[in-house]
Amino acid sequence: MPEPVADAPRAHLAKFPPVDITPPWISQRGQHVTKQLIFTAPLGNRVWRSMFHTDQWKPALAAAGVIPEREKGQQSYASAREHGMHALRHLYASVLLNAGENVKALAEYLGHSDPGLTLRVYAHLMPSSRERTRKAVAAVFEGAYAPGR
Repeated sequence: MPEPVADAPRAHLAKFPPVDITPPWISQRGQHVTKQLIFTAPLGNRVWRSMFHTDQWKPALAAAGVIPEREKGQQSYASAREHGMHALRHLYASVLLNAGENVKALAEYLGHSDPGLTLRVYAHLMPSSRERTRKAVAAVFEGAYAPGR
């Protein structure tokens, strides 16, 4: 993890140390297993996905101007799949592809067993290679036909 990215979890952990929990649904050989939660709800217990989505994620999107604010008297924000948490996965993939990461490596990072799946899902996000190709060929010819040769 790059240092600027790692700084955010470090700061969070310094302010909010992990909390030990022993969920009744996790056991090994009949014994309950204790795990550490890095992100907790305000009372120190687990974060429920549905509550996080409505209480933190959607208000953050609205505050950032990504989605409209909730209408007065409405219980929830407008629903759209592209505004869910899964969008962060697509952001991650698009940032790496734009930076030139190869599809095989991206597939590994995303946990895809087949790079073909990654290519089918993210091909539309891949930057055009035409400009890179043009520059690469131009560099070869510029070196071969340099003035004074």
